[in-house]
Amino acid sequence: MNTPIPRIRPIHPVRCGIVPPHVLDQLARSEDPVLAGPARRTLERDAAQRTRRQITAVRGLAAPSVPRQAGPAAAPQRTVYDARHKETLPGKRVRTEGGKPVRDASVNRAYTGLGATFELFLSAFARDSIDGAGLPLDATVHYGEEYGNAFWDGERMVFGDGDGEVFRDFTLALDVIGHELTHGVTQYTANLEYLGQSGALNESVSDVFGSLIKQHEQGQSAEQADWLVGAELFTDRVQGDALRSLKAPGTAYDDDVLGKDPQPATMEDYVHTSSDNGGVHINSGIPNHAFYTLATDLGGNAWERAGQIWYDTLTSEELAADAGFADFAAATLSAARARFGAGDEEAAVLRSWSAVGVTPAEATRAARAPAAGSRTAEETPAVEGS
Repeated sequence: MNTPIPRIRPIHPVRCGIVPPHVLDQLARSEDPVLAGPARRTLERDAAQRTRRQITAVRGLAAPSVPRQAGPAAAPQRTVYDARHKETLPGKRVRTEGGKPVRDASVNRAYTGLGATFELFLSAFARDSIDGAGLPLDATVHYGEEYGNAFWDGERMVFGDGDGEVFRDFTLALDVIGHELTHGVTQYTANLEYLGQSGALNESVSDVFGSLIKQHEQGQSAEQADWLVGAELFTDRVQGDALRSLKAPGTAYDDDVLGKDPQPATMEDYVHTSSDNGGVHINSGIPNHAFYTLATDLGGNAWERAGQIWYDTLTSEELAADAGFADFAAATLSAARARFGAGDEEAAVLRSWSAVGVTPAEATRAARAPAAGSRTAEETPAVEGS
């Protein structure tokens, strides 16, 4: 009898930043140099980081670690570094696992956020770190001068201090830390391509689990949660509540300088664009709202049923790397049925996708090798996410 060989997907390193490019572009066009200067420099740094990640990608792709069932001894291994406003990573090591809090609040917040992310994945989903095999969690604070972003570069979290005019210190938002680290989870599981609908799903999954990490840490039910991403980031100068809203996509901000939040909540307003890798930061509002609808429909703690369905979907290996919304919706139905049976959860999943105008595909596509003529990992540029 031939033993099936486990499928191992290559990892495509993606540099993922929490602030969408369209926000930074808008700021960079401001006539106020106090706003435009930091935004332009942030965009330049982001472009340089994308280039470095592309070089890493073409030199070779690492195979993912083999996930294991988390044992009772599973614990985070955190290290926080200080870039001291330079752009060399990782910087000076300033706090390690088990070390006492330091005077720098940014360091302590980063350390706590790494721990909260580890704890949610461990306690709710029995996942040992973001790779499922105990990967150490590293973070660097005080990156660059007035750097207005935070990102996951495939290896670590990196936080800017913001410009103080539009953005505050990026370590302030726990869901931002969770969002970025979840890009790592996706990297090691479904590895959704960062383009079009699969890219929007990649972004949405990070928003979903970032929100769950915040809710889990604060002991909030689905009804109690604000469902905002990055609510702590804007200064008082900005007319807005957060970077994104899962509850009401398109309402997170409406500002004279930033413009209006462009996210749609349903397929009726799907944005067709060639920019932003096919609108990955914009159209992610649709699956975001589907998850919010499911979580509030089921009630209770969102990570227990709605989150479990999304996690099972992400780790099921049923999804193709280029899965669209309909494929993901079908996979969530399968996941709900497999875990909870044909009942309330499956019906609620179907209602949630119907509410945003997505009809689940008849069958999910199994992950497959790139089709003839498609771009390989070496040919596909590493891109920025949020």
